[in-house]
Amino acid sequence: MSESFSVKKYLRDLKLPFCPGCGAFTVMNAFLRAVHELGYENLEKFVFCSGIGCSSWIPSPYFLADSIHTLHGRSIPVATGVKLMRPDLNVVVFGGDGDIVGIGLSHFIHAARRNLDVLVIMINNMVYGMTGGQVAPTTPFKVKTTTTPYGSFEYPLDAVKLAVVAGANYAARWTTAHPTELKEAIKKALKLKGFRFIEAVSQCPTAFGRRVGFKTAAEMIKWFKENSITLEESGGLSEEDLTTKIVVGDFVHRDRPTLIETIYAVIKEAQESE
Repeated sequence: MSESFSVKKYLRDLKLPFCPGCGAFTVMNAFLRAVHELGYENLEKFVFCSGIGCSSWIPSPYFLADSIHTLHGRSIPVATGVKLMRPDLNVVVFGGDGDIVGIGLSHFIHAARRNLDVLVIMINNMVYGMTGGQVAPTTPFKVKTTTTPYGSFEYPLDAVKLAVVAGANYAARWTTAHPTELKEAIKKALKLKGFRFIEAVSQCPTAFGRRVGFKTAAEMIKWFKENSITLEESGGLSEEDLTTKIVVGDFVHRDRPTLIETIYAVIKEAQESE
């Protein structure tokens, strides 16, 4: 690192669109700090893909980089095309829980299965925040939203465990109450290959927090901190006990051949056999 960190070095001079207290600020800061600490002076070696939702505004158009702001749930297919054509670039997807494991769920599963060489950062605010606070695939059981006024009657999807089962090389979960751990996970993921997935549990004080009784964003962050347990600590707890906990840490770290490595190896083998 040749100079002290400043987010301004990596951002266009534009006003950010997030509500006061939004966790997107923390995730953006953690990502850019990670990039800085890895020695990247700029984002020339990155391409960012995002879909629709508050979290998708983190990279586009605010990062001083090439970014593609695409359709709802379609950021991973677009990232697939970018990575296949430019395997030399770091391709990073930003998206919310509705974008990545709601409408984009099948793309998420198949990208992990293929071990696509991209990093997906999912900001999980447990609700469709940008469109008014509707229930999302990650909304906790019995929590009230604008479309479930008597409480959600569905169990939430565990995206990290799904990434592990589907075949991701790396999967981790942290919250905005763990900015240092989140930054370190991003640094680790950026140095790895294959499908890497980081879930950042994040506060949405506007569309979620006030409806479940939190008066401020700070209260939500405090709740994240007090109710988070490590993967190791979760081992002795029952399924019922875990429903009120946020399990954080590295869930998997393995080294399977990536989709890019496999495809280019097949092409080389075919060319040599002709």
